[in-house]
Amino acid sequence: MVKINEVSELEVLREVGVLSLDSPPVNALSAGIREGILEGIGRAMGDEAVRAVVLICAGRTFIAGADIREFGKVPKGPGLREVEDAIENACKPVIAAIHGTALGGGLEVALCCHYRIATSTAYCGLPEVNLGLLPGAGGTQRLPRVVGVEKALEMVTSGMHVPADRCLEIGLLDEVIKDGDLRAAALDFAARILQEERGLRKIRDSEELLLPARGRSEIFSKFRSKIARKTRGFLAPEYNIRCIEAAVEEDFERGLEIEGELFRELLTDSQSRAQRHVFFAERQIWKLPGIPRDTPRIPIARVGVVGSGTMGGGIAMSFVNAGIPVHLMDTSREALERGLSVIQANYARSVSRGSLSTDKVEKRMALITGGLDLDALAESDLIIEAVFEDMDLKKEIFGKLDRIAKKGAILASNTSALDIDEIARSTARPEAVIGLHFFSPANVMRLIEVVRGADTAGEVIATSMDIAKKIGKNAVLVGVCPGFVGNRILAARQVQANQLVAEGVMPWDVDRVLFDFGLPMGPFAMSDLAGLDVGWRREMSQGESLRDQLCEMGRLGQKTGAGYYDYDENRRATPSSLVEGLIRKSASGQGGESREISDEEIEERCLYPMINEGMKILAEGMAIRASDIDIVWVNGYGWPAYRGGPMFYGEEVGFDLILFRLRELQEKFGAAFKPASLLEELVAGKKKLRDLGY
Repeated sequence: MVKINEVSELEVLREVGVLSLDSPPVNALSAGIREGILEGIGRAMGDEAVRAVVLICAGRTFIAGADIREFGKVPKGPGLREVEDAIENACKPVIAAIHGTALGGGLEVALCCHYRIATSTAYCGLPEVNLGLLPGAGGTQRLPRVVGVEKALEMVTSGMHVPADRCLEIGLLDEVIKDGDLRAAALDFAARILQEERGLRKIRDSEELLLPARGRSEIFSKFRSKIARKTRGFLAPEYNIRCIEAAVEEDFERGLEIEGELFRELLTDSQSRAQRHVFFAERQIWKLPGIPRDTPRIPIARVGVVGSGTMGGGIAMSFVNAGIPVHLMDTSREALERGLSVIQANYARSVSRGSLSTDKVEKRMALITGGLDLDALAESDLIIEAVFEDMDLKKEIFGKLDRIAKKGAILASNTSALDIDEIARSTARPEAVIGLHFFSPANVMRLIEVVRGADTAGEVIATSMDIAKKIGKNAVLVGVCPGFVGNRILAARQVQANQLVAEGVMPWDVDRVLFDFGLPMGPFAMSDLAGLDVGWRREMSQGESLRDQLCEMGRLGQKTGAGYYDYDENRRATPSSLVEGLIRKSASGQGGESREISDEEIEERCLYPMINEGMKILAEGMAIRASDIDIVWVNGYGWPAYRGGPMFYGEEVGFDLILFRLRELQEKFGAAFKPASLLEELVAGKKKLRDLGY
């Protein structure tokens, strides 16, 4: 055995050079890994005792991708293309032995090997699109040559991780190892290809799977149409498609050149910076200052959910999807059965789409029990209250749970805005009370705001974060304040959206500007979807706001066929002439000076107060990091990942520009635009948020 460098070694076994890589945690393609591969291949080619090479990795995975910490830095060591050329042009067959994941640059390296085998639990993919990039080391040119054009398009634009068995079906792998030792299986495979004299198979030289698509531009136009809605606003999917087009229509070398040109464009674009920011931010949320990593966790084997409505049912699904039994409780048999039927219908849709098997649905439904008695929750390890937003009702429920729940159980509220500390004071165990604000629909949305109360114990916080990760959510730890982080920022935007309408701007113009910015829908379309009567009470209405007037008229949104918009039988929205008339009458009645309000002003007046509110949240300690706020908005409200979240976006625009504009707006419209002290501090000191520890 020869040690090549600190992360690689070469051992000759049965005429096969086994080139092993070991760079925890994921064998990323760092300079050391690249050097190890390049030198290892060189040594194996020069060794007469070696007739083939197996490239294999130690640890939990094959090469899981590029070392993105090197992005934007001066390159060190050999480039990846140089390493790939050494593999592909080797005079002896090279076999990639894959376990764990072969992603991004890892799969690109494997595609340069002459053969690929993998364990049955392995996954392969080119997920660069999720970082606003494309595979920049030949992946877009080799992949369609081995799996076909349409499958390659699907893989590079979605970033999907394809399981080994499926990789074998589509031709990406040559063999899947069901059981046993991967190293031994790879040596056996190498012996077979030598015995059978299969030779060197270079993907780059194969055009058989490209020919059916050559000259057929409609393949690409149809695919663009197919993914248009999902990829709206993103650059990287389109650039990935162009690379696959180049693979079809150009020779291999020209295709590589086009891939490289487009990769460099994306790498320096703000979208990739934003998406890389989100990538790292999603990993930062689990780092909790003041909560040591060795904080004891509370075992969560059974969960109780109080309330079987939309939120309660979705929360129950989130847990049973992860194999955790749930007891769902409501106050009437009718409500409970309705909730259970909604859960069943949700699963039925998944079966009809082919995303779940009937067998899996049956297993998940078997994990849900239901009842009408709170006493049945006595042995639950975690109880989540998910009733409607009424403080008195929640306090009543928590008072009862305090008497029923076993010692050590976590008592959580799904409230989206109410004071967790006030709820906790209705119990004799405030240290066990926490907020778990799921976003609707809870079984789909990836975000939970974990709301720490003044007395919440560290083990309750740590356990809540862990259980959120176990059920596949991104959890952001926040403090107690009205609306917490997400809804507090949303409220700041809603105030300005309503004010714009009061000044004569049409709701659909506000919605259009924010939709064009990249949000899934604007505030008025969102209100129509949720229902204008959510939180509205007729007996309290004074008919002063446009919302009051619409609710009094029975225009409650999509469910009544009319709200801010008019809706047809398919719930397609059109601007409402009635609403337009109400707005024009109200604006003229205020005696204000009529003026044209530009799209730019609409955008600034909606977005800049959000960033300003985020500054206040950080200064108050209601969020740990600016990037945590970004994750709340990307995961919970559909802020486009290619804009990185409101705080990242603010830094991209320039805090000095935002401060200047807020001061202008404050002078014109009043205190709602008063700049946060943290914003003023940043600009005065010419600092970034990270310079102040945010």
